Amino acid sequence: MRMGMKLLTLLCLLLLRIGGSECRGKKHSRGADFLNVENYGAKGDDFLDVKNNNEKNGDFFNVMNYGAKGDGRTDDSKALMDTWKAACGFKGSVRYYIPPGNYIVGPLNFNGPCKGVTTMNFMIKGTLKASTDLSKYGPTDSWVMFGWLTGLKLTGYGTFDGQGAASWPLNNCPKNKNCKVLPASIKFVATDYTEVQAITSLNSKFFHIVLLDCKNFKATNLQITAPATSPNTDGIHIERSTDVSISNSKIGTGDDCISIGHGNTRVFINGVTCGPGHGISVGSLGRYPNEGDVMGLSVTGCVLTGTANGLRIKTWQDSPDTSVATNMTFENIVMYNVANPIIIDQNYCPYTYCTARAPSRVKISDVSFKNIRGTSATETAVTLHCSNGLPCQNVRLQDVQLNYYGPGKRAKATCMNVKASYSGTQIPPPC
Repeated sequence: MRMGMKLLTLLCLLLLRIGGSECRGKKHSRGADFLNVENYGAKGDDFLDVKNNNEKNGDFFNVMNYGAKGDGRTDDSKALMDTWKAACGFKGSVRYYIPPGNYIVGPLNFNGPCKGVTTMNFMIKGTLKASTDLSKYGPTDSWVMFGWLTGLKLTGYGTFDGQGAASWPLNNCPKNKNCKVLPASIKFVATDYTEVQAITSLNSKFFHIVLLDCKNFKATNLQITAPATSPNTDGIHIERSTDVSISNSKIGTGDDCISIGHGNTRVFINGVTCGPGHGISVGSLGRYPNEGDVMGLSVTGCVLTGTANGLRIKTWQDSPDTSVATNMTFENIVMYNVANPIIIDQNYCPYTYCTARAPSRVKISDVSFKNIRGTSATETAVTLHCSNGLPCQNVRLQDVQLNYYGPGKRAKATCMNVKASYSGTQIPPPC
């Protein structure tokens, strides 16, 4: 009976659009002729359900029609992958839909190429919960992967819950250079023209979001959350990618809010709120052979609160090969009680014992810090420690005002192997 009323209501709405007068609706602020189906018990998702019920094989693919339960108990991995197989084989614009609910899933590989698909609209309104059984992941380093796709749009205000708390005690990567890496929550591999909007990533086992070999990637309105004590839970890690934009997002984790790895070109970060975490970092660079250069980074309009570092460029000592990090701008940044607000560290090693046989071979140049203001949790607010083998070139600081948050002392700066240029306000004073 209720479904019949919904269908009748939708029919009336159609008649009104073509001029019918048989179905005048309830009074509404938009006028007497406005018919709101929600006044008759329908919900927004009912439009999707009606279409789905009649066109299972059309351009709309609801995981519930492929066996998903969304009850928080059933393993829905097969249902989601069966839905993907059908959607990826469609021709034209596709809508993949995960309705509200709790879906327990193991590793998911949403891989292409989907040769006939022009746009893949992947809408998640429910919550995906990662299996806590690590044996299900095998050798894979990701939980949910989107790979070899063009025109992916991921949105819907849904949540990817990595349920990482059970795995964090097993992570020894902060102490062991050759550790076994836990699965990242969401990984994009070799995608082009990707848009990610209005999703939440919660408590990843390792990194929250990874971009690898991607082009034309745009993300906005993301919520990324994990405790400050969770190890290696970087918010977004970018590697070997081109034309990446991250904006208007809130990130708080146990590691870097955003980390820009090697081989990236034209990365734009704007309007990101960071904290807790380790700040916004370039690197670490220079750890592996044949790393690509980092060229063209813009970080603007961000706010960092209580982070262990602020704006950081970090490269390993004793790099196996030479690489370049150049043309990087950090501008209009506000910091509240941030440790090491500005730091270039070319002697990076996170382990208790490190043997440095040679200086870093990553060449840093053309770096600008403009209008950086706030408070430093450490007495040293600006650290510019560059490689004695390849000193930094053309490092500029303009209008930097970072006051020491502690009692009785003033902020200071320290420099090695760099000749920086200064203009405007400088707190702390130049080296």
